Amino acid sequence: MSTSPVTPLLALGEERFVSLTTFRKSGVPVSTPVWIAREGDSLVVTTPDDSGKVKRLRNNTRVELRPCNRMGAVADDAATVQAEAEILTGSADVQRISGIFARKYRFEYRVFMIIERIAARRQKPRVMLRVTA
Repeated sequence: MSTSPVTPLLALGEERFVSLTTFRKSGVPVSTPVWIAREGDSLVVTTPDDSGKVKRLRNNTRVELRPCNRMGAVADDAATVQAEAEILTGSADVQRISGIFARKYRFEYRVFMIIERIAARRQKPRVMLRVTA
C-alpha cells in the first residue's frame, strides 16, 4: 500500500463516478462519467479501446476530473482536478486493473461487462487509462 499523502487527485479514487473531461483537437472539452479507482499513486479508468475519449487522448493527454453522479451531473461546488492520462493497452495492465475495478465495484462491474458483451455481440477490447498529476 502506498504511504504517499492523499492529494486531491488521489481522493477522487474514493468516488463512485467521476466526470472525465478530454479535449478535442479544437480545444472543445468533452465530459464523460466514468468509473475510477486508485492504483498506487495514480488513478485508473477502464474504457473500450474504440471510445471517443481514447481517440481524443491520443491527441491531447490533458484531462480534468470532477466528482459526479452516475449520469454525469456535477455539483456546482465540485472542485476540478487537472491531470494527465496515459493509455495502457497491454493485456497484463488491462487484466490487473480489471481486477481492481472488480474488487471496487463488485457485482455491478461484472454485470456491466456482461451487458456490454451482449450489446456489442462480442467482448469489446478494453484499454485502461492511468491518470496522474
